[in-house]
Amino acid sequence: MSAITDVFARCRREKRAAFIPYITAGDPNLETTAALLPALDRGGADLIELGIPFSDPIADGPANQRAATRALDAGTKLSGIFEVISRCRAEVEAPILLFTYFNPIHARGVERFAEQAAASGVDGVLCLDLPPEEARESYLPALRNHGLDTVFLLAPTSTKPRIKAVAEVSSGFIYYVSRTGVTGSHEPLPKELAKEVKALRRRVKLPVAVGFGISSPEQVAAVAKVADAVVVGSALVRLVEDGGMSEDLPQTLEDRVRELTAPLRR
Repeated sequence: MSAITDVFARCRREKRAAFIPYITAGDPNLETTAALLPALDRGGADLIELGIPFSDPIADGPANQRAATRALDAGTKLSGIFEVISRCRAEVEAPILLFTYFNPIHARGVERFAEQAAASGVDGVLCLDLPPEEARESYLPALRNHGLDTVFLLAPTSTKPRIKAVAEVSSGFIYYVSRTGVTGSHEPLPKELAKEVKALRRRVKLPVAVGFGISSPEQVAAVAKVADAVVVGSALVRLVEDGGMSEDLPQTLEDRVRELTAPLRR
């Protein structure tokens, strides 16, 4: 049983949804990331999504695009990200899931990427733009051989065949995008979300995490009623953006995560 599977089992026993915060690695620099990962853990993260900055983040909204640019401008490289994870691993209890596009994986080589990710303490990978059909040849075997969970996305527009395909290649959990479009929307949660998530959970055996556009404790509470996990990303990325390199940023982030997780622990 993987560390990610353990998290969902524990949350089921506690009769609550898991909380998954997202930040971009290297934003504003890797030393700050090394301080923010433990802060997320202390604040109540059950699982941490760590974004690998990429020059063409087509699924990301303005906040995450700016974060990727800042990280790349600061010289963030994949090797540096692995080094930071390795350094923080002993003080971060929550599993770490890399959130990435396929290009950085392809550039490093799938086998080498999987080996180095696992060695650093990564627990799983969510690859946004790799279709499940194309993942079977080298991606899935490499990651599975190194004990890494493989998480894939589904959306409100996903067809029944696509749901089946994603369910077959996913492990750990399935990430359900709450709305069409990019990350970071400030709009209210879609009225159809509860119905869609309930329908999806009847079709798949894995836990379902819901993300995109969730930013407040009230929205966390609403999504937690129907999903196995709640993901908050852009709202935390904007907090990091506003905090810059302030010494108070880790504490500010920890406090905000504690506020967001409060509805899950009542």
